[in-house]
Amino acid sequence: MTKAFSRRAFLRNTIAGSASLAAVGARAASAGVYKPGVYSATAQGIGGDVVVTMTFDTNRITDVVLDVSRETPSIGQAAAEALKKSLMAAQSAEIDAVSGATITSRAVHQAATKCIAQARGEIPVEVVNKQAEEADDGDWLGKEPEFAESEITATHRTDILVVGCGTGGMFVVASAAEAGGKVIGIDRFPVGTGVREDLGAVDSRYQKEWGTKIDKFEFIAMATQYAGGHIRQDLVKLWCEESGAVIDWFGDRLAERGIKLEHESSDKGDETRYKHFATGHSPKLDQKDADGKLIDLNRVLYDYAVKHGARFDYSTTMLKLEKKAGRVTGCIARNAEGKLVRYEAAKGVVVATGGYARNYKMIEALQPWNLRIVGRTGAMPGARGDGIRACLWAGAKMDETHSMMMFDRCAIRPDQKPGRETIESGDSGFFWMGSQPWLKLDSNGKRFMNESGTYENVLHGNEYRKDHAHYTLFDANWPKYAEAFKMHGCSRLFPFENGAEPNIPWQVVEEKMLPELVEKGFVKKADTIEDLAHALGLPPEAVKASVTRHNELYAKGEDVDFGKEKHRLSAIDKPPFYGAKNVGWMLCTMDGIHINTDMNAMDAEGNPIPGLYVIGNDSGAFFANEYPNLATGLACGRTVTFGRIVGRKLARS
Repeated sequence: MTKAFSRRAFLRNTIAGSASLAAVGARAASAGVYKPGVYSATAQGIGGDVVVTMTFDTNRITDVVLDVSRETPSIGQAAAEALKKSLMAAQSAEIDAVSGATITSRAVHQAATKCIAQARGEIPVEVVNKQAEEADDGDWLGKEPEFAESEITATHRTDILVVGCGTGGMFVVASAAEAGGKVIGIDRFPVGTGVREDLGAVDSRYQKEWGTKIDKFEFIAMATQYAGGHIRQDLVKLWCEESGAVIDWFGDRLAERGIKLEHESSDKGDETRYKHFATGHSPKLDQKDADGKLIDLNRVLYDYAVKHGARFDYSTTMLKLEKKAGRVTGCIARNAEGKLVRYEAAKGVVVATGGYARNYKMIEALQPWNLRIVGRTGAMPGARGDGIRACLWAGAKMDETHSMMMFDRCAIRPDQKPGRETIESGDSGFFWMGSQPWLKLDSNGKRFMNESGTYENVLHGNEYRKDHAHYTLFDANWPKYAEAFKMHGCSRLFPFENGAEPNIPWQVVEEKMLPELVEKGFVKKADTIEDLAHALGLPPEAVKASVTRHNELYAKGEDVDFGKEKHRLSAIDKPPFYGAKNVGWMLCTMDGIHINTDMNAMDAEGNPIPGLYVIGNDSGAFFANEYPNLATGLACGRTVTFGRIVGRKLARS
């Protein structure tokens, strides 16, 4: 547990000047008199509004209901029960933050404080109309909002405005400030949304030191093939030519804070049917600041940007872009105090709000086939489609081939179904080892494909399964096989050939992740194949036949059924045996606004829109169909590379 929130800071930041409310918590905890009833209030969490509903009799809080459905399932949602118990025990809003869920805890504290004030008659009753927000009328685009000039309370002027301070936005702000630009970054959350850690590049100094060489034209051909041609090759070429220098620059920023950046090499002689490109770079985040807290990537870029004169306006949400004479001049936003403000950007607005992976209405409208095969999300909480919608209102054009990045690392219980309901419930297992090329069966207990491919191959194969899922089986010898598989990128469980560490080592899976999955019922464990089949709801005889055949192919050293590579074969013959109903883990959407090689948004006629620039998951023309995960960190690498390019270009224009 961490230190309790400061009421003084809360009042200053959210209900400034209300002297009567300052004593709310203390008086509510005593024998003060409430007006009996049910009161609700909202506050901004990490993923959206947190709703607290409290029931009062004349002297006590008798019930608390928390709606944290928009928070990260494994963090904010997981903290809900502890926060509820704390509120009930304290009989006030003076509670400690749940470790690891500070922002959600703060939102609960703020909303609970307002509930108590309502019950004491010290502030007006807040009407929380969640149904209106959640109404699904099928209109994902909606209409651009209109505001009277009299509603604008302030105007902020800058050269460059960056909307969204996540992975891409932070690179824009830091690069623009470094180049001497006057830049403001705004973000709807109190501290931004963080920076992703797997960064792809070509020809970085780290790759050169190890001897990794990537032919850019071969890479462009690969990216084009994955996308079925639905991309701009010049964008991929630009990334190939500029990404190495960007990663080198970032490596310098990390080194200044004592953080090592590692290149994730490929293995010599590792021949597979799906070519791997060793583009990955990951930081070793083990350095602490003066307060003993680990330094994350967001802090590195934030500190660097501020040192060079950048400004950040957090808890500020863009509502619409503004145009004059065909040029995007800025935006209207709602600030931390709930007031409308205008931002004017003389050189340009860069939209980087992260795509729409948290906007299920939008996904259902644009790519329902993908929503049916995923059961968990790892999307950034701000990925609501706000940036894309604002650009469309401003006349930009969006990709017509809609796609998302998803990994085969979600386990659900045999009686669960993939889809929106399971995703929003947060009730799924983080099945990190699901990407290993174990035996994978359909609901009839039969093998149906070569398991050694991309993360998405098997998931798109699920589109043809009657339950939109597959079943992954392995045995007690799994660490031995996982080491022999020589997997690439984030799925790797053992150190890379050059010594770089994997994202999650096999020991963490063995000691923590796998036992927890078994305990919660997301992975089944049995001493016989027949019992495992029963636990998974699969026909035992068919499963036994598939396992027998699988073991024969391993002994033979050749997969004559589907062509899996010899080093990717394994046996299932040592109990205990494990199995999971396996579906997709969604990370982000990949379709977005058409851009050119200046990151300039394009209109429906293919002309650049002056003053409007788009990067990251809000931008399009780079991916389609499925994510080429065998080029590790390509999405993040594209985002940070284009972010640095546009930040420097605008600052110097």
